[in-house]
Amino acid sequence: MALSVGTQAPDFTLPSKPGETVTLSQYRGKNVVLLFYPAAFTGVCTKEMCTVAEDFGSYQALDAEVLSISIDTPWVVTKFAAESKATFPFLSDFNKTVIEAYDVLRRDFAFGMKGVAERAVFVVNREGTITYAWVGENPGVFPDLDAVKAALRG
Repeated sequence: MALSVGTQAPDFTLPSKPGETVTLSQYRGKNVVLLFYPAAFTGVCTKEMCTVAEDFGSYQALDAEVLSISIDTPWVVTKFAAESKATFPFLSDFNKTVIEAYDVLRRDFAFGMKGVAERAVFVVNREGTITYAWVGENPGVFPDLDAVKAALRG
């Protein structure tokens, strides 16, 4: 079962592009939206990342940073971020350590693929506590981004 509201968010460090990493705790003092998604360049994942990228200013206005996380390699997430026109970090959890820590591992995906992230969203507050948690019932379910923004407003 995915981590719940009130839980301390597990810290992590993941590559954002070859040779660069991002650590969750470096954002202490800000709200952070963690967007877990199954795979780059798939239909709903592309729609989600492009939607957030186009509306990124509204997250910044709520004093929030956005981090997206998938099992794709650093090279793939770098290209996916560029094609999504995103200015927030896309992180590679190729080894699935963060996906497992947040308990959002989808064992079966599509076409026989196994072990991707669930489509999930967590809001982590300035102190590092999860204040919003949502996990899609299937990878084709688009998250309620208005609910995420409402959680950021408190």
